[in-house]
Amino acid sequence: MSQTVRHPFSSLTPDCVMDALESQGLSPDGRQLALNSYENRVYQVGMEEGPPLVAKFYRPGRWTDTQILEEHAFVAELAEREIPVVPALKLNGATLHQFGAFRFALFPRRGGRAPELGDPATLEWLGRFMGRIHAVGAITPYRKRPALTLETFGIESRDWLLAHDFIPAELLDAWHSTVDQALGRVEHCYERAGPVASLRLHGDCHMGNVLWTDSGDMPGPHFVDFDDSRMGPAIQDLWMLLSGERDEMQRQLLDVVSGYEDFMEFDPRELHLIEALRTLRLLHFSAWLARRWDDPAFPAAFPWFSGHRYWQDRILELREQIALMDEPPLRLGPA
Repeated sequence: MSQTVRHPFSSLTPDCVMDALESQGLSPDGRQLALNSYENRVYQVGMEEGPPLVAKFYRPGRWTDTQILEEHAFVAELAEREIPVVPALKLNGATLHQFGAFRFALFPRRGGRAPELGDPATLEWLGRFMGRIHAVGAITPYRKRPALTLETFGIESRDWLLAHDFIPAELLDAWHSTVDQALGRVEHCYERAGPVASLRLHGDCHMGNVLWTDSGDMPGPHFVDFDDSRMGPAIQDLWMLLSGERDEMQRQLLDVVSGYEDFMEFDPRELHLIEALRTLRLLHFSAWLARRWDDPAFPAAFPWFSGHRYWQDRILELREQIALMDEPPLRLGPA
């Protein structure tokens, strides 16, 4: 793919980061540490006084100002209820700032380690906090942010990849037919589940976005990076806490839901959606890589994406998902 066009993030130099923070009356001391983020650019920035701050520079063109501010408002709602999240700091009366071509927000730094998912007490604790998040997320909907649906994550991802010639020609027919079959199974899973509620989600609740602390004012988990927050079914934030073989996930599910239902009722029909949502995430991830391929950070970080083997593996992966979507879902009680 051609990369002759200069990417917008190429002008986000260390001096630009410093100048952006100074535009809000802050005094950075010159120390900068790039944090692990591909969608946006995120830096830990040392301050002349006080602890470092985290500066997040949003990818141009991805979200509108209104969509970003909806996410900021949701996280602020959670923080007001003492739910352990990391809200954007309000400086000069605003949480979203502009400097040159970039919009950015600032956050307090929060450290931590990955939670111990093999510990039932940890899973129950995570479930309780996720129940609290969803109880707030169900109060009002997002008005401008998109929803996680078969259309937005599945059909749009398929169509974009087909339109931009990312799949090797010799694998195109096999990939296309497998994706269509998988999307048909996803639709069937939604039909089996029936109408389910849609609420404001974290949206990307993988373990990199859940940090655990053992000391301080609020020991336990805290949830970071709501950048992918959107409307969708509650199970989207829960299935990503499960891992391993089916019997392991079954035990983990019971622990998570046990804590979750202390604060939010869980609809067991949503269990039909676990493998469907996993399938949609796999398709969405491939399309995400393709959409970002003009960003030099992506070929450097994901060199295997442009290879023949990647698409062979995705075909096999989707065939496995097709089989899993035909199996009975996980359950909350005896078989």
